[in-house]
Amino acid sequence: MEKRLLLPLCLCWALSAGGAERSGLPNLLILLMDDMGWGDLGVFGEPSKETPNLDQMASEGMLFPNFYTANPLCSPSRAALLTGRLPIRNGFYTTNAHARNAYTPQEIVGGIPDSELLLPELLKKAGYVSKIIGKWHLGHRPQFHPLKHGFDEWFGSPNCHFGPYDNKATPNIPVYRDREMIGRYYEDFKIDLKTGEANLTQIYLQEALDFISRQQSSQQPFFLYWAIDATHAPVYASKHFLGTSQRGLYGDAVREIDDSIGKILKSLQNLGISENTFVFFTSDNGAALISAPKQGGSNGRFLCGKQTTFEGGMREPAIAWWPGQIPAGHVSHQMGNVMDLFTTSLSLAGLQPPSDRHIDGIDLSPAILQGKLIDRPIFYYRGNEMMAVRLGLYKAHYWTWSNSWEQFSQGIDFCPGQNISGVTTHTQEEHTKLPLLFHLGKDPGEKYPISFSSSEYQEVMEQIFPQVQLHKKTMVPGEPQLNMCDKAVMNWAPPGCEKLGKCLEPPKSNPKKCFWPH
Repeated sequence: MEKRLLLPLCLCWALSAGGAERSGLPNLLILLMDDMGWGDLGVFGEPSKETPNLDQMASEGMLFPNFYTANPLCSPSRAALLTGRLPIRNGFYTTNAHARNAYTPQEIVGGIPDSELLLPELLKKAGYVSKIIGKWHLGHRPQFHPLKHGFDEWFGSPNCHFGPYDNKATPNIPVYRDREMIGRYYEDFKIDLKTGEANLTQIYLQEALDFISRQQSSQQPFFLYWAIDATHAPVYASKHFLGTSQRGLYGDAVREIDDSIGKILKSLQNLGISENTFVFFTSDNGAALISAPKQGGSNGRFLCGKQTTFEGGMREPAIAWWPGQIPAGHVSHQMGNVMDLFTTSLSLAGLQPPSDRHIDGIDLSPAILQGKLIDRPIFYYRGNEMMAVRLGLYKAHYWTWSNSWEQFSQGIDFCPGQNISGVTTHTQEEHTKLPLLFHLGKDPGEKYPISFSSSEYQEVMEQIFPQVQLHKKTMVPGEPQLNMCDKAVMNWAPPGCEKLGKCLEPPKSNPKKCFWPH
């Protein structure tokens, strides 16, 4: 794709229709995929080229080949996106064991704290109506409900679609409409684990189309967070897409997602609001290579995948689309992060980020609208440890770890076929005195560490060390939310279960420390 320099664009948008016409503000649409890898899109080189709509979205907008997540796991990265803060600041980590990636299974006690300010809460000040469609994953207990943290509407689930469970030792996961559950996965919302058939993506698509249409009619600016999960194992697709991909079931799921995004963008155009709507597509973390090839995607030429702080775990596909504002066919080499979507969205809405806390996300609008490049480091966290940092084209690993020898011996491998001696370690290896340094331009697969004795190493580390020292000096960790587990807090009796006759009896409360194997 040709790279061109953007001319400065006026932020005084010439708005033509919909909610933005009344308020003078753009609609905001974030398309967040689940475990989709950098190498899953044709525009990034996927050879089957089965993502024509996403590829067209890139050709009509701006591609970001250097875009990152804030954590290589689902829930911490989602907390980072919606707060603009690293998970260690917003509490989505554990102190139970060093550098463990913690997520939010049913038995987790914690969730997003009331002290955190989420994007939809702040957008309300500018008159936005907000909806989340899909996976929330920031806590399932009542106080963590998305409608208590700024969203006006919700259709989706608080947890992953694992199961089916027996509703005795473990309850099936509920699906909500707004404040009440309307059923459970595998019972009322079928997922066939043998064939992979499920109609969920079509349901999520229709929810998005209906919401966009309603907001266009009401002439209110909207924020839509479309956080669907078809590419998270167990992978699923609707009957129409099953067997249509050269890549098997995972490819079927990607094709259906691509088709759905094409329909969403076409709807914006048909309603006359595409030029009033900023759309950003990305993923929560890298492809889960532990589930590949049948249930997992591709991270392209990058090392390892989900759960790790190597490039395959944290570099994400990313596309910005805004007809009339972003000239077509541009590539930005700006280093971005999902946390930037928080700050950028506020900026586009004419709002300032909160000044009473540290915000890690930066405003990408100068890069998107004016073609500017903003110098900034990228910090790679795993649990409560800063594992690596990227500055320019260089990446320094302060710790390396893929997964434990015990897990590896059981066939659990986050880096299948990618053993790099001294790099993809199965014990936690500390390199804080002499970090492993890579040049990601020459060596995107992190295979060839730069010699410690070279002048290049010395010169680069002289630039990186001050950035790390400043970062650690200003780091004030939040209270860890993912330390305690209790089977009594699982999804036994969510709001609305009485109406459906689906309330289950919880066991006696027995809180204990969560165990995180990796």
